[in-house]
Amino acid sequence: MLNLDLPRTTTSAAILTELAVEHGVPAARIVAGTGIDEGSLGDHEAEISAGQELELVRNLVRELGDVPGLGLDAGLRYHASTHGIWGFAVISSPTVRAALHVAARYFELSFSFATVVLKDSGDLIELALDDRATPDDVRPFLVERDVAAIATVQRDLLGTLVPAEWFRIRLPRPAYADRFAEITGNRPEFDAEVTSIAVSTEILDLPLPQANPHTAALTERQCAELIQRRHARRGVAGEVRDRLARRSSVADQEDVARELNLSVRTLRRQLAAEGTSFRELSDEVTSLLAEELLGAGLSVEEVARRLGYSSASSFTHAFRRWHDTTPGKFARARRRTAV
Repeated sequence: MLNLDLPRTTTSAAILTELAVEHGVPAARIVAGTGIDEGSLGDHEAEISAGQELELVRNLVRELGDVPGLGLDAGLRYHASTHGIWGFAVISSPTVRAALHVAARYFELSFSFATVVLKDSGDLIELALDDRATPDDVRPFLVERDVAAIATVQRDLLGTLVPAEWFRIRLPRPAYADRFAEITGNRPEFDAEVTSIAVSTEILDLPLPQANPHTAALTERQCAELIQRRHARRGVAGEVRDRLARRSSVADQEDVARELNLSVRTLRRQLAAEGTSFRELSDEVTSLLAEELLGAGLSVEEVARRLGYSSASSFTHAFRRWHDTTPGKFARARRRTAV
């Protein structure tokens, strides 16, 4: 579910407006009707909603939709640093595999309007972009932008492009299809059911040149905190998150629904309408609580007990799913960062 209320910085809107201006379209026409203050585009601390940026994209496509490969041109401008703390968390990861897991875990901090699905079979990782909630009038542009942006970030990570086991795009084959291969280093299959790319173990285990365990731990924490802040105080999800945080332990969905005077079915429906789920919120809050407790010096066993897990091993399994590392390694990295 596409949540258009979530805030994001104006960085992406500024990039798209600059692209339009280069094609001779005044900035005022691109921001018209979006509620975006043109002056805020130069302020990378300013925030707009995802819905406002989507309207800006719609204006851009309306003005320049006949320009071949416009989305590709846009995506080439989205470097790792463009995405702020999310980009820094990705490039400081130890390996390609870890970077993909971090990118997927905090993908909503990117400027994509799709959601990401990551399937890791051990010797192969498939990254798929689910854009079914994206409006049809802007979807082709956004698919192109995401494909080119992923390739651009990949170059930032490794300094080169890597061969894929497969590369599929949910678009009809355009006249400029060769540009996709030039930008990504892989010749795609078009007319796919979903846009996806898969890479093998040989690539996944490559160390990243900018890997830094201290930076990785710090930026992952900041990503989680930023998501928490952006989701806070919003609708039913905000109320659920508040109750989960106050409990400071693994909570039961039925209990939370009862506190909100809702049936479980109604709670699920309302959370889905806000682009989330009870499990996602529970994982998000529990992950943050775990980080805080580990950072405070508690042992893995103590944190597991505080959070309501039946054993340290079950907590470790959950923590590894959130952070792609063990709580012990995370705590040690956090202590080194604090020194």
